[in-house]
Amino acid sequence: MHATHRAPPPRGLVVTHLRSSTIPRDGHEASTQRETARRLAKIKGFLDGGEFDTLARYPAPKYFVPHETLTSAAASRLGIHGEDDLFGGVVPFSFAGTKTITHPLVRTRSVAPRGWSIEFPRRVSKVVLNGFSAFDADDAFIGGRRLLEQGAVRVKLATANAGKGQFVVDTMAALATTLDRIDPSDMSEAGIVLEQNLAEVTTYSIGQFRVGDTVGTYYGLQQLTTNNHGATVYGGSAITVVRGDYDSLLSLHLSDDIRLAIVQARVYDDAADQCFPEFYASRRNYDVARGKDASGSPCCGVLEQSWRAGGASGAEIGALEAFARYPSLHAVRAMTREVYGETPTLPANATVYFSGTDPRVGRLTKYAWVEPYADA
Repeated sequence: MHATHRAPPPRGLVVTHLRSSTIPRDGHEASTQRETARRLAKIKGFLDGGEFDTLARYPAPKYFVPHETLTSAAASRLGIHGEDDLFGGVVPFSFAGTKTITHPLVRTRSVAPRGWSIEFPRRVSKVVLNGFSAFDADDAFIGGRRLLEQGAVRVKLATANAGKGQFVVDTMAALATTLDRIDPSDMSEAGIVLEQNLAEVTTYSIGQFRVGDTVGTYYGLQQLTTNNHGATVYGGSAITVVRGDYDSLLSLHLSDDIRLAIVQARVYDDAADQCFPEFYASRRNYDVARGKDASGSPCCGVLEQSWRAGGASGAEIGALEAFARYPSLHAVRAMTREVYGETPTLPANATVYFSGTDPRVGRLTKYAWVEPYADA
């Protein structure tokens, strides 16, 4: 008789988690998430477990790649207890995963969600732009009126991303019209941000990720592109990633502008750890805008955070793969691009995250690649 040998159980499984049933499974968001999970599984030596199924029995610990920042309650239900269990982040309340935490409320008696932190906007006030967060139309109107005294105002929906859901107003009439278009229930549930508008803007991506024993920290630039409907949207990021923490990143030869953006993002990141005790994240990304204010003076500040897989994650994964392949590698350059319309000519070493026709945005190609880095 021949003895039968069973394959050992896997060390773990990487699974995606899509909470919203409205996200097309054949669209670019779900496709990008699946490819991110597949590549993370190879890096960690885990199996690709596909999309998480609440009814399935898994033979090994799960590592999640969520589509959004999770609340503590949702994470607990999934068996997520710390940053080693996911590529993303967990916050105590849903609003804490949005851009509304960046700014203070308009008044001491303003409407605010349960768990609102008064301390967080105080701690970050010197590293963000002038602005307010509001959860009803009256507060939004008051905040907008105050900001209009200094120049044009950008109104941003709390849950919008990739440059969408934003409106620039420069008069009280335009402010009133814009606020009237926002569903009151959306405003009360998620809130909106009213912020000084900058001209000639450059947006930096500052961030850090932790997967297993590998920590990468980076700075980079975002670029815009035109989508299939003629709107200006996020078009990719080019980042420089070092193996190590913020001190390792700041040891590079950096321009004063980039160094300031890194310092500002670090203040914002530290404030999140201090003000939201239940918060943790293995992926932390901060948009920092530099431009000119209404008087033409230079101005720089953190716009918002992303504690979930995002636009720069293809580049982050590329850097992780390079660090895993070359243990002595200190830094790399990594890029992502999102190109609407006809498929572009890709770099030879590109990883394609999506190429096809998305049901919502039309023809789109999303890809990433890595290049050597030399600290000049």
